Amino acid sequence: MAKRPELAKSELEVAQIVWQLGKATVREVLAQLPTDRGLDFKTVQTYLRRLESKGYLTSLLDGRTRVYRTKAKPQNVVRTLIDDFVQRVFQGETLPLVQSLIQDRNLSTEDLQRLRDLLDDELENTP
Repeated sequence: MAKRPELAKSELEVAQIVWQLGKATVREVLAQLPTDRGLDFKTVQTYLRRLESKGYLTSLLDGRTRVYRTKAKPQNVVRTLIDDFVQRVFQGETLPLVQSLIQDRNLSTEDLQRLRDLLDDELENTP
């Protein structure tokens, strides 16, 4: 499968709304965006069209209304974004990312315990 073009921050924000709703019109996406973003109908419509042209969404007409749906699986998009980030920022090394998240994000005791449980599970399942 060919690599999709990268997402701009605002495009990702709009895509996440469509992912959460399952399907959405321009108006439905606009209603979900924070009002302080100051985006209008035409801007959201442009983002949705870009996402469709980049292969992240698909659409169909329902009467006169265009309804957008996800085309790319959200978990695949997230995985690609993380892979790209790790490569660019940490030269492909995962451990520095994890260390940074643990040390700089003020994880709660509960989060740390969940992380420990996850690591224990991974160690048990590693040959």
